[in-house]
Amino acid sequence: MYRARERAESGNPIDRGHPAAGSSVLRNPWALVVVCFLIAMYAWGLGFYGTAVYLAALRTAHPDWSTAAISGATTFYYLAGASLLWFVGSAFRRFGLRATVLTGLFALALGAGLLPFLETVWQLYLAYAVMAVGWSTMSTTGIATILASRFDRRRGMALSLALNGASFAGVAVSPALLLLTGKIGFATALPVVILAMAVPLLPLLWVALAPRPGAGAAADDAALPAAPRLTVLRNPAFWTVAGPFALVLMAQVGFLTHQVAFLGSRIDAGEAALAVALTTASAIAGRLGLGLVVDRLDKRMVSALSFALQVAALAALLAVETPLVLYAGCILFGLNVGNIITLPALIVQEEFPAAAFALVVGMVTAVTQFTYAFGPGLVGLVRDLSGSYGPALACCMALNGVAVIGVLLRRRGRARGD
Repeated sequence: MYRARERAESGNPIDRGHPAAGSSVLRNPWALVVVCFLIAMYAWGLGFYGTAVYLAALRTAHPDWSTAAISGATTFYYLAGASLLWFVGSAFRRFGLRATVLTGLFALALGAGLLPFLETVWQLYLAYAVMAVGWSTMSTTGIATILASRFDRRRGMALSLALNGASFAGVAVSPALLLLTGKIGFATALPVVILAMAVPLLPLLWVALAPRPGAGAAADDAALPAAPRLTVLRNPAFWTVAGPFALVLMAQVGFLTHQVAFLGSRIDAGEAALAVALTTASAIAGRLGLGLVVDRLDKRMVSALSFALQVAALAALLAVETPLVLYAGCILFGLNVGNIITLPALIVQEEFPAAAFALVVGMVTAVTQFTYAFGPGLVGLVRDLSGSYGPALACCMALNGVAVIGVLLRRRGRARGD
């Protein structure tokens, strides 16, 4: 139904490196990548990596709250975000990029800022519901849509560079929040971190996402979809993107959540910490490296290779318990972590009309996020039933194996222009 899109380079002067209409340096496409890097750092710092810090802080502040109730709120948060992602494309089309992303910035700041001041569990769920609005508009779908409005040929590189802000959040924002919490307390540390990121980001978003002269806000910002959601859901190409990546992210998030516990049974705490750091560092390196060449490669073949390499990494982690091999396995796994969230948007770019980009990316992200919310629970359940992490990691490997087949199903159809 959908045909591969071929947009004339002459119709996208910004992508060729020329400044956009207007004199602001922030209208330069590569400056916009820097802004998107900061968006990712903000979104993942508060909305992804921060949740682990929140859980620990809330358990300390509210000893009468059960761990299940607090962790259940995190699951609710991801599911709420996944539900909202179905409508993010429509929000971009109706209100434009600037208004939608700024709404997300305020929602994420407000929801997270309320956490130190909660008194009951239901208030925690309400705060996470507000945060879900910010997460849905400022994570992968929002960033991909922003860059889609300015990049075509080099979108893969731009998206890879921008999403490194997510990885950087894991090595900068969370440690900073933990350090400040120990020194000044959670109730002060969290607002400080929020303001430190939100205050400089606010004017950058206001300028960088301003509609270009001669076009309406929504039309200029995103050329967003007229395609009904049911039409997309009936398209097999959609499911050969959403399905495989949902399975892989379920396995990936499940493993990363249990990584420290798994490694702790094989190496000491210091070695496990180093292994986790190597995983994060290699995720940044992998995304940067692939970003340099991905625009010239078959995105589905690259995806299948990434899935297969994670299978090899998990196999190595299970087979040998020596620290060096465990480090190598974590590095190999990490090299593909960041690319797994970058590649779906690049496949959608090639296989769906430009007008449907934000809608389809939002729907793919919704399916994957809904699925990976259950990853940690699945790995934990299999581990408890079997008594070890071996069967749990084998389950992750099986999910990746099925995904390899699924993501390659559409290659022949795409070549015919179906």
